[in-house]
Amino acid sequence: MDPIYLDYNATTPLDPLVSSAMKPFLDGLFGNPSSIHEYGRIAAQAVVQARNQVASMLHCHPDEIVFTGGGTESNNYAIKGAAFAGKNRGNHLIVSAVEHPAVAEVCRYLEGEGFEITTVGVDAFGIVDPEEIRRVIRNGTILISVMHANNETGSIQPIAAISRIARESGVLFHTDAAQSIGKIPVDVDDLGVDLLSVAGHKLYAPKGIGALYIRRGVRLTTLLHGADHETNRRAGTENVLGIVGLGRAAEIVASEQLAVCSELHGTTAPRHHSDLMLLRDLLQYGIREAIPEVRLNGHPDLRLPNTLSLGFPGVEANLLLQAMPEIAASAGAACHSGEKGASGVLVAMKVPVEYAMGTIRFSVGRMTTEEEILRAVPIIVKAYESMTPPRPSPLRGGRRSLSDSLPDRTPGSRIQDSIIQSFSHPVIQSSGDLSASIRLTEYTHSLGCACKIRPQLLEELLKQLPSITDPKVLIGHETSEDAAVYLLNETQALIQTVDVIPPMVDDPYSYGAIAAANAISDIYAMGAKPIYALTIVGFPDTRLPMGVLQEVLRGVSDKAAEAGIQIVGGHSIELTEPLIGLSVTGVAEPERVIRNRGAKPGDRLILTKPIGTGILTTALKRGFLGQEETRKLIACMSDLNRQAAEVMERFTIHSCTDVTGFGLLGHLREMVTGEKVNARINPMTIPVLAGAEEMAAQGIIPGGTKNNLEYVEADVIWGAGISDLEKLLLCDAQTSGGLLIAVPAEEAEALLSTLNESGVEQASLIGDFIPGEGKLIILKERL
Repeated sequence: MDPIYLDYNATTPLDPLVSSAMKPFLDGLFGNPSSIHEYGRIAAQAVVQARNQVASMLHCHPDEIVFTGGGTESNNYAIKGAAFAGKNRGNHLIVSAVEHPAVAEVCRYLEGEGFEITTVGVDAFGIVDPEEIRRVIRNGTILISVMHANNETGSIQPIAAISRIARESGVLFHTDAAQSIGKIPVDVDDLGVDLLSVAGHKLYAPKGIGALYIRRGVRLTTLLHGADHETNRRAGTENVLGIVGLGRAAEIVASEQLAVCSELHGTTAPRHHSDLMLLRDLLQYGIREAIPEVRLNGHPDLRLPNTLSLGFPGVEANLLLQAMPEIAASAGAACHSGEKGASGVLVAMKVPVEYAMGTIRFSVGRMTTEEEILRAVPIIVKAYESMTPPRPSPLRGGRRSLSDSLPDRTPGSRIQDSIIQSFSHPVIQSSGDLSASIRLTEYTHSLGCACKIRPQLLEELLKQLPSITDPKVLIGHETSEDAAVYLLNETQALIQTVDVIPPMVDDPYSYGAIAAANAISDIYAMGAKPIYALTIVGFPDTRLPMGVLQEVLRGVSDKAAEAGIQIVGGHSIELTEPLIGLSVTGVAEPERVIRNRGAKPGDRLILTKPIGTGILTTALKRGFLGQEETRKLIACMSDLNRQAAEVMERFTIHSCTDVTGFGLLGHLREMVTGEKVNARINPMTIPVLAGAEEMAAQGIIPGGTKNNLEYVEADVIWGAGISDLEKLLLCDAQTSGGLLIAVPAEEAEALLSTLNESGVEQASLIGDFIPGEGKLIILKERL
């Protein structure tokens, strides 16, 4: 059975009537509207009709409508077009703190072009005070942009009041109405706006089509240049198929704007406004009756009739969503919900962090049924209960029944019975083949070593720790090593490491093996031999059967045995997501301990494993990897660096580190920081796992990888021809990556050939070190 779709604010399905209108233009009516023959004439007529339909929906003139490639382009055209056209009058723009990135990022760009942006805050409901807009208008203010309704909370802004202030001040006013159209009345004259953005895929039209309302007399600087399409305002042959779909969708919306009294807005409301509200409230009341501690984000009344933003305390939203795969909803805004962190909208509203981090946005739509809501509530409740401490069911005992809380038209007894029945089933059945029935990556947000704290933040934290004063501590936190080295006596030094990571693959056994290989690698990188290990276990025993943990620990134990050590103990706690790691103890002769610093000018740089594991594990989590690709990925990450470490013992090694969460460049930066050397590498010589480049080109990139690139950027000198894709690959957050070895030039070829002959087949010479001040130089040329 398909998941219950409760994410209509992210995108809507095509209305069947829209599909029917589009079909002739998909099958045979393919003409270019600019052509003068019959094919072109039919296409041109279709565009004219659609323009009339959109204009009728917004109650404006057809010539005030320009078709665009979507809501984002409409916002770009409105804001950039107004800014550049009005720069002779000023350079000041005003926006709200809760705008969609399609507005906020445009303003960020304009700041770089010399414009000044004032961001106006919101109240606890996410609503702008019009008087605050009035206070920040000044000489030189040329545009105000405030969204009509918020995509995350549904809160509706006082657009008409703001537009009156804008008109009094002679300032253009733009609103992004992507979320409001089709849910509440949108009349450009009632709103008083000069510019209004429309996104087709939010109102049951296709993706990739939108429109911008431009009030007569408003002049915008054109962004796209070419032939004089759209009355010379937007070059490019019209997307007739999409335009026809948008026009029909607009006609449906206009037909629904019947005279149904709306106490909320004091005007007309769509026919289905009350239907959406009933479904939304049924969902809200059902969840709150079972989980009274949830928090409503946004205004209880002045919000879209279909939108429900709830903060679930004590959980992380993405993990909660993964715990209920039967529900399709969003953690914050869908355009950027893959990133971990509190939503900027909720931060602006000053929502407490424990609720902000657990906020999920549910949004219903035309196709949502009451039966779906009745099925959804117990699924959501059960998922939340599985991630929080056990407590008595709120639907049993002396509390009032759910039906007492619901509107008269909602069958409360049915939803109550559904929830109670759901509690009789376990979250996951523990029988059968665990590897086939459980996908571990669905139980975590971060993947493997990509879970690390952003290096920028970690670096600052480490600076605040007290200095090491014990003379027997040979290596501590001051060098960014992943381990500590303590001098026992003249012949022995103790090396202690610790590493903990969430799942990066679905199979429990493989996860355990990779976690062990990743942790033990720190010992190998320091030229030491591991002697024993302790396990560190975090496990959601309310969400996963203990048999899963047994398989994970079997993988850990087998990999430890392969390294020649035993697990002698450990510590475990209950968490909402799995975390497995090891504290590994090793020994080495003090003078043979290898640091991550110490490379010398003239040294060559060898990497023993390919990169790309962060990108590929992200692709695996999203279901994009096949069985053979997954097998090779697991084999790479679970491969111990033991053989490479044993080969290193025969050579002079000046510096070494293993490549994990901070990526190749992040760990290479550690090797040169504070040293009188620069590192030079050639991306063409660096081995990359098959499929990683393809996945990165599709935008499948972990957040940790992007953070790594931001972190190293100031210390990198990029040579000519280095693409953004290559930059991301070089910064990809690895799990159980290879060793980065600095070896004297005269020994480099021998070390490389010995590594290859010993089974480290993908070891490669990737660069060298030259005199410098700790920079990374990336060149596509022979070094």
